[in-house]
Amino acid sequence: MSDLEHVTNDVAIRYRIHGDGPEPLLCIHGVGASGESWDDVAARLSDRFTIVTFDLRGHGRSTKVKGRYEIDDFVDDALSLADHVGFFDFNLAGFSLGGLIAQRMALTHASRVRRLFLFSTVANRTEEERERVLARLHALRTTERGSHYDASMSRWFSDAFRAANPELMAQLRAQNAKNDPESYAAAYRVLAETDFGGLLDQIRCPTLIATGEHDIGSNPRMARTMHEAIVGSELAILEGLRHSILVEAPDVVASLIGTFVSGKTLRAPNALREERAR
Repeated sequence: MSDLEHVTNDVAIRYRIHGDGPEPLLCIHGVGASGESWDDVAARLSDRFTIVTFDLRGHGRSTKVKGRYEIDDFVDDALSLADHVGFFDFNLAGFSLGGLIAQRMALTHASRVRRLFLFSTVANRTEEERERVLARLHALRTTERGSHYDASMSRWFSDAFRAANPELMAQLRAQNAKNDPESYAAAYRVLAETDFGGLLDQIRCPTLIATGEHDIGSNPRMARTMHEAIVGSELAILEGLRHSILVEAPDVVASLIGTFVSGKTLRAPNALREERAR
């Protein structure tokens, strides 16, 4: 699949279009990753959706913008790309940092978002949780990047998945090593310092929230808090999983998206515990 390019505000955004289904879906990846992290999910949905994945500024093949990043920079880039591909209103899925960007977009551009999917993302951090993520930001800025990534692997993937997929783990580490250090830190600061917990009750579009049962950074308590704040939302806690659900459980994530858009009751494929909407 060929990469395409869209230039906005002097930033070249590299993107891909998957499928040609009737439902538009814009997917936003997490910090330090790229649009490719959605590939396995997109492959399972390409018959029903037209899916746009892309590399955030500072990531992958997009421009490595220097200086401070803000959450609205990411939102503006995503909306410009949506305009470029002809998505006036669309389904919006965000993972981790991408989930924060998606929250912000749903709050500031509500008319653009048909449905919202918040995967492994954060809201209402406690003081202890804020201290932990800021400590990881400090470590990223002051230590060798590989050490930061290696320390994160056990938080992102289940022990069984890591043991069964050593080649994939090595591949992901190699991809991470290609990140521009300044851009990576600039994006991580947005992740570490952004929290829309007090505003989420303003979101009115249909929303699905999902996270891993054993995700430490984007934990089930946060997911339940988001679920309680967003009226009519649905919540899925994915049993046995940690943070990187796009990579470890693309079947489950794709099933959640497809079922939610169809308007059907969520079913529990494999290791999924469903929690119904309020």
